[in-house]
Amino acid sequence: MTDGPGDRAAADAASQAKNRDSDVTAPGAAVPSRRQLLMGGAVAASAIISIRPALAQTAASVLHCQVPVPDAPRSGGLIAADGSVVPAGTPGAFPGSGRPFTGEEVKAALRGGRTLPGTSYSQNNAYLNYIRRLQSGTSGFTCYASLQMPR
Repeated sequence: MTDGPGDRAAADAASQAKNRDSDVTAPGAAVPSRRQLLMGGAVAASAIISIRPALAQTAASVLHCQVPVPDAPRSGGLIAADGSVVPAGTPGAFPGSGRPFTGEEVKAALRGGRTLPGTSYSQNNAYLNYIRRLQSGTSGFTCYASLQMPR
């Protein structure tokens, strides 16, 4: 008994489909069912719903962090125009701020929207230069670094 032209066409189509599928998946690999794919999507969606509030809370906490100018170990020094901490009595230097600045205040001042509270134009620039020079291990560095992170 010979195969008819319709039987051969069906066999060729099945062979091509098998070859096409084997190009996409490794031999013996399990192909996930539609239900498994939908369940995976549901898990991903719930993860996004859980992460978004955490990110919003992080963004809010960044705005409430504090940057002292200068930090406690150097509180007796003055802030020079370039942002360095210099000994008391240095001409042209400014005394440290009476209170730490919040992340929100620093962020607004860095973007050029306003000066830090209670500062003159020159004092604001000196304080911002000090903040830009903060290094890891210095009080206020983590707050400043988190303000630099893109949202």
